[in-house]
Amino acid sequence: MPSFTYVAKELGSGREIRQTLEANSQQAALAILYNRNLLVIDIQERLGKHGKMAGGHVALADLVLFTRQLATMIDAGLAMVQSLQALAEQATNKVMRDVIRDVCARVEGGDSFSAALQKHPKVFNKLYVRMVDAGEKGGLLAEILARLATYLENTARLRKKVKSSMMYPTVVTVVAIGITIFLLVKVVPVFGEIYKSFGNAKLPGPTLFLIEISNALKRNILLVLPIAAGAVYGWFAYIKTKPGREFWDRTRIKLPIFGVIAHKICLARFTRTFASLIRSGVPILEVMNIVANTCGNVIMEKSIKTAATDIEKGDGISAALSKHAIFPAMIIRMLTAGEQTGKIDAMLERVANFLDEEIETTLSGLTSLIEPVLIVFLGVVVGGIVICMFLPIFNLANIVNQR
Repeated sequence: MPSFTYVAKELGSGREIRQTLEANSQQAALAILYNRNLLVIDIQERLGKHGKMAGGHVALADLVLFTRQLATMIDAGLAMVQSLQALAEQATNKVMRDVIRDVCARVEGGDSFSAALQKHPKVFNKLYVRMVDAGEKGGLLAEILARLATYLENTARLRKKVKSSMMYPTVVTVVAIGITIFLLVKVVPVFGEIYKSFGNAKLPGPTLFLIEISNALKRNILLVLPIAAGAVYGWFAYIKTKPGREFWDRTRIKLPIFGVIAHKICLARFTRTFASLIRSGVPILEVMNIVANTCGNVIMEKSIKTAATDIEKGDGISAALSKHAIFPAMIIRMLTAGEQTGKIDAMLERVANFLDEEIETTLSGLTSLIEPVLIVFLGVVVGGIVICMFLPIFNLANIVNQR
């Protein structure tokens, strides 16, 4: 239940009171304080950690399930409060259960459903809240929730595909690095001690070079690992800053192969979000603001906000977006056709589906290509170390003769 901090004065004594109070809504809190003969000077809802309302992060799968079930219940004619109570009882995720209960209490206290959702920005983003708000105002809440569930399902499917495609190369790369460090720290020094017994016999150049690397790594292992971990942490901390994120977003869409995928993912998110909001009846300038904040790329976000300014001045959507090279000609042509036919949402939905198919095809091909490349890489690294260490053994007869 929401908690409120209030400042009030007793009507009889005039004594000032600063306390907290739990109530379903701010209006309910005011009514309770009025019944206590208190004159409310200020009342505010208590904020959670980092200045955000109650509620934490939940998995996208839980949000999809909640949205789909709520859409089905509303479409079947169940009341909103009754539907939310049922969903709260069957929710398995504790955070999601608490969020649903809080939303239900707010709705029961007189808040609109969209206003109640807005109190949990970690769970329900601007896109979700605005689509629900448009559905409430247009009397199409069940239909909007069904569209929203479909949108979230497509987003979850694409995200899962990308993660699963990147999992294999990531694991193999980590294993390759681990094996290399183990060989250099544990195995190579053993061979180095053996080769010391050869006396003044000259070892092959690659073997000497590998032994030097092994000795340096072994001496500084306690220094190398913290530096490597610090470098990784520093990089992730840097790309969370405004200049760092802008640099990374600009760079990653220009990378070979991976840049193409990253660019298409942002475009697919942009077109699908745009189509969903337009179809839900959200005003175009608000649509531009929401898609700018949800596209996932700072460079694209700046382009969309600039285009929104041009649209506000009277330009068409396609004309405003065509000024920015980050939007390919295909999207501009489809937008132009959508403006001419009045079916922008349908056109963008087709573009989003096309981009999703292209992303899946590219990821499948990339996965098939990465597997042999990584195997060859692992073989070259480990095989190179083994060959370097066994080169003196191949020359053992000459060394014995020299001695």
